[in-house]
Amino acid sequence: MALKKKPVTGMRDILPAEMQVREYVMNQIRDTYQGFGFTQIETPCVEHIENLTSKQGGDNEKLIFKILKRGEKLNLETAQGEGDLVDGGLRYDLTLPLARYFSNNGSQLSMPFKALQMGSVWRADHPQKGRFRQFTQCDIDILGDETSMAEIELILATTTALGRICPKNGFTVRINDREILKGMALYCGFQEETMDQVFIILDKMDKIGIDGVKAELLQAGYGQDSVEKYAALLEKTGHDSESVRALGKTLEDVMPKDVTENLAYIMETVLDVAETEFSLYFDPTLVRGMSYYTGTIFEVSMEGFGGSVAGGGRYDKMIGKFTGKDMPACGFSIGFERIITILMDQGGAIPGERQKKAYLIEKGMDSARLGDIMRQAMAERRNGVQVLVSQMNKNKKFQKEQLGKEGYTEFVNFYREGLK
Repeated sequence: MALKKKPVTGMRDILPAEMQVREYVMNQIRDTYQGFGFTQIETPCVEHIENLTSKQGGDNEKLIFKILKRGEKLNLETAQGEGDLVDGGLRYDLTLPLARYFSNNGSQLSMPFKALQMGSVWRADHPQKGRFRQFTQCDIDILGDETSMAEIELILATTTALGRICPKNGFTVRINDREILKGMALYCGFQEETMDQVFIILDKMDKIGIDGVKAELLQAGYGQDSVEKYAALLEKTGHDSESVRALGKTLEDVMPKDVTENLAYIMETVLDVAETEFSLYFDPTLVRGMSYYTGTIFEVSMEGFGGSVAGGGRYDKMIGKFTGKDMPACGFSIGFERIITILMDQGGAIPGERQKKAYLIEKGMDSARLGDIMRQAMAERRNGVQVLVSQMNKNKKFQKEQLGKEGYTEFVNFYREGLK
């Protein structure tokens, strides 16, 4: 039987032209985030299955690539359940591994700790454009800062990075707070134990609209009065910082006022300081599905792509699951593959790319002549030119076309002495 040439479903081979764009974007993100004082770390791609299934990852826990026990630990004959077969899994995001990393190494880290992670994650999802089963995430997180400075820094750093990478694409940051979600639901008469389902339905707002949300809430058995009051509150709430403060007054009997005051403060400071152009608005329907979020949440949408391209929020309870003591934590993740999809659809051009030149050498060149050519190439490389030295193919036209796709714009042909 012949071996299979195609990658496993949901995985893919990356060709040189795209790889250059990926490296450029990765370097831009890293450079921007390091300029904000974030320190790069690395965590293993494999995590303990108990951590991955700790009911913090939402629907992602249904998408884990699980790993069988190895060697003598794997006994198929005596296994009675999954726990006898599986002890690890591929990470589905970088947040849970960061929490484990900090709980294990926190005594060696400066506080607050500003972490930068870039790496592959895996989800057994349904592949589609911009969504794969193996993909790269780029995360920044601030651990140990309970103040709004963490959210402000994260939003400024992420929007600066996106502005550098995609200067042609306008983008919007939507912001909310899980405490505001809860307060609005309580104000409208929903019981706290039913709120997860309410928020799951609310999260469909951008797809089914307010009428669809109302219909699904009623179908789920919620009271007419609560549903109508909820819809009216959502529709009348504005999107600027003053609207956030006004909402705080409305919810003052069910929610501390400092929740909305803090969110308004974040919004006003970001807009005052940001050097990148983008829209920032309060979205009372923003939910984000991860169950570990405890406070502020945010999401970025961009022209040229239908879904979000970045998102994150505060998760002050996760590290306590490892250590027994809660630790303030907040993070923002860029959807790297979605950004790459946008850039490749725009032609994959890299701003400021250095000159790329190809030396094509005819087969059979004598060693002395070849040495002269190689020294010439070395001299150009010292001057900052990227020089590829390669044997000349019989079909030079096709060879140049393929190199052109990789960004080579100048070709120098070298023939044996006496040949033209």
